[in-house]
Amino acid sequence: MNKLSIVAAVVLATSAAWPALAATDAECQDMWKQADANHDGKISQAEADRYMAMMRVHDRKLPANNQLDQASFLEACKADVFAPRKTDAGAPLKGANSFTEGQAKDRAVAHGANAVSDLKKDGDGIWRGHATENGKQVEIAVDYKGNVVTTTQQ
Repeated sequence: MNKLSIVAAVVLATSAAWPALAATDAECQDMWKQADANHDGKISQAEADRYMAMMRVHDRKLPANNQLDQASFLEACKADVFAPRKTDAGAPLKGANSFTEGQAKDRAVAHGANAVSDLKKDGDGIWRGHATENGKQVEIAVDYKGNVVTTTQQ
């Protein structure tokens, strides 16, 4: 009985570190229907910016023609490439940031920002710039962990 209790305790203690379950086929199909806004069976560059940025952030192979077809999209979806990322408390966090400007921009676009511009790394290692999000001008910050924080400009 002691061994069983120890095994159960270890499983419970480490289960928080296990990754979340991958997206289901139905969830990925629903996401595909939303992404393929013009229903032509592929996601063109205009439709794909956010998804392509997510694929770059996750080091996934991009389609040669910059158009995601349904099969490629569903494969990435099932691997949780398009799953929303939880922002760490207190973000943006100070720290040595090794992201290039392009990598910081990809994280901002993957987060849902558009027209990202004027990115500059500040003395705290945080990339800061401007973007639009949901049609509003925002200030954007990307920290060394990849957290993206936006604030509406006044």
